Amino acid sequence: MKLWIKYLIGITLGVLAALIIPMDSRTASDVLNFLTELAIRFGRYTLLPTLFFGIAISVYKLRLNKHVLSVSFWIIVVLVVTAVMLTVLGLLSILIVQLPRIPIPTGKVTEIPSISIQELVLKLLPFSSFQSLLDGIYLLPVFVFAGLAGAGCAVDLGDSKATVSLFDSLARVSYSVMGFFVDMLAVGMIAISCYWMVDAMAVFKTGMYLPLIIMLFVLFVLVVCVIYPFALRFFCQGTRSIRVLYASITPILVAFFSGDSNLTLPVAMRHGSESLGIKRRVNSVSYPVFAIFARSGSALVTAICFIVILRSYSSLSISFADIIWIGATSLCLSFLLGGIPVGGTFIALTIMCTSYGRGFEAGYLLLKPVAAIIGAFATAIDAATAMFGSYFVAFKTKAINHYDMKHFI
Repeated sequence: MKLWIKYLIGITLGVLAALIIPMDSRTASDVLNFLTELAIRFGRYTLLPTLFFGIAISVYKLRLNKHVLSVSFWIIVVLVVTAVMLTVLGLLSILIVQLPRIPIPTGKVTEIPSISIQELVLKLLPFSSFQSLLDGIYLLPVFVFAGLAGAGCAVDLGDSKATVSLFDSLARVSYSVMGFFVDMLAVGMIAISCYWMVDAMAVFKTGMYLPLIIMLFVLFVLVVCVIYPFALRFFCQGTRSIRVLYASITPILVAFFSGDSNLTLPVAMRHGSESLGIKRRVNSVSYPVFAIFARSGSALVTAICFIVILRSYSSLSISFADIIWIGATSLCLSFLLGGIPVGGTFIALTIMCTSYGRGFEAGYLLLKPVAAIIGAFATAIDAATAMFGSYFVAFKTKAINHYDMKHFI
């Protein structure tokens, strides 16, 4: 059975459970929370060892073949172009389409989250490099440590021969174990999708957020099914975009219902390797980088939601200077969400409201009830960006073994 079918069955069962089983009691809610947390921990369980050994071997091979610069260049191109493009798309969409105003909430301002750039930088160089292997949330320190280890092995091939052999063996073993956990996560999606649906039903009942949700859905379809496939076909001559779209089904499903970029990463890596045929030297590097930095979906959703807040609070037109500020801030914040795999979009929106000031400091409360849904769309677009972006990088660096679609996992 194809992997996406397993996950779709699990998600369907979870949605049905949310519709049928009463979740009003405290006991039912606690059980659902426990099962959801258990499923997420299960899905992330093998991520760090797989990343460390896979990245180390990939960087070693890239440096040995002198492909580090070419792969890095194309990854940066994808990161910048997709982030700018989707930010502009979000701004144009919300400026053209006038969504209904949302009633102002009466809630009080809660503790304001923040993103400390200094703290993110310091985490890249902990007092002991092995500490980077203990944090399963912020993946960039692991990437840096593994990259340095792989680059070091390429300095002296004679002395590092045994280390490279060990890392290569551990990378393959870790990947195989990760494959088992990815397969079994389909069962965990029952709890994850049930938890998501319970929250979503409460939002749907109010009806006030439906125009925003419909707009995000339309943009999601436009980006994933139109813009990315046509762009890939244009820049990668001879490529069948439907192959990448088909391979993206499972990662997008996981991203949408979990809203967790780290949980989506192992699923995406398996499809990149076993469905799209991306070679390991690119597959093990590009997907982690995109999981950390490719938050173009978050930039799009943040820009849209912030303008929705402004229009709900005030009937005044938005100045051109404000539009530039919104776009630039959404874009910059999207690159700083690597340490927030879940809920990064709403945190970015909160930071924008407090930074903008002018009486809008509590504006984020307007969209707090729908935070999980807007995060779902943002993470799903981010997952599609990682899938199409990794394929693009592999195509440009000639690191693909094409498989027939009937052999996709």
